[in-house]
Amino acid sequence: MSAMVLVIFSPRQHIELVTPIQTIDPESGKQSRDWFDRTWQELGCEPLRASGKVLLLDKIMGVADAMGYTMLSQDDERAQEFARHCLQAVGSMQVTVDLPGLAVTY
Repeated sequence: MSAMVLVIFSPRQHIELVTPIQTIDPESGKQSRDWFDRTWQELGCEPLRASGKVLLLDKIMGVADAMGYTMLSQDDERAQEFARHCLQAVGSMQVTVDLPGLAVTY
């Protein structure tokens, strides 16, 4: 079984990341949320909200945006790492990260 993350960068630019995850594990979810915390800081992401509050879905969007289309489409190892952590963090086998729409749906 495969799981999929769709990242929409613009109306003409998106990428589908398919990864072979069999199940969503609650313990992996915590590790993935920690990965987003670390990666958010490493990439120098900025809060999307005026209040400065940063939620998990904000971190997913920020990391996807900072990695960018080029990295996610050309660096399979980083793309698979992002997809795996995205799926595990939200606990779903399918996730859409819509950067222009500022939304993560699953």
